[in-house]
Amino acid sequence: MISITDRAREEVKRIIDEQKLSDETALRIGVKGGGCSGFSYTLGFDDQFTELDQVNSVADVKVVCDPKSFLYLNGTQIDFEDNLMGRGFKFGNPNADNSCGCGESFSV
Repeated sequence: MISITDRAREEVKRIIDEQKLSDETALRIGVKGGGCSGFSYTLGFDDQFTELDQVNSVADVKVVCDPKSFLYLNGTQIDFEDNLMGRGFKFGNPNADNSCGCGESFSV
């Protein structure tokens, strides 16, 4: 199962409302090859699901993941941070052995 914190859920809802997306819109999380450590996270919005997709509802937000990505993301928690060091979604993935030093949320 992939979960999201309350802060992440609130940010997802804010973006959905701001972009006037449908009520059926879900947060789609996945992985793709690339990045410093071999895989990078993908995050987006989608309203099309297949019967093979893993779907989890957290309050009023759906989180969707394709089966191949789910192998790497099962147990992951998505959080959202907004502080002096940066603003963005953070992934707590218990399946990751290590991660790159640059970080997706790094800002100057």
